[in-house]
Amino acid sequence: MSGILRLGTKKTSFGRRIRHKHSGAWERKAPKTGRQFKPNTHKKRMFVNGKWQRVLVDTNYLRTEMKNMQKNGVPY
Repeated sequence: MSGILRLGTKKTSFGRRIRHKHSGAWERKAPKTGRQFKPNTHKKRMFVNGKWQRVLVDTNYLRTEMKNMQKNGVPY
């Protein structure tokens, strides 16, 4: 998706998944595995820099931008 413009500030963040066993006694610490938290993004056709473009936009930015577009009278 190299040709698609990306709007918004959110990026992939990293964390851990911790497995908790709810029965029996642990002989060692709870196992942890790495995981990714990806931003909630949508492909959308938006009016950017005076022309319509397909953009990949995170939902928080999309919500704010739709309010601004509606206020300015731009069709979406």
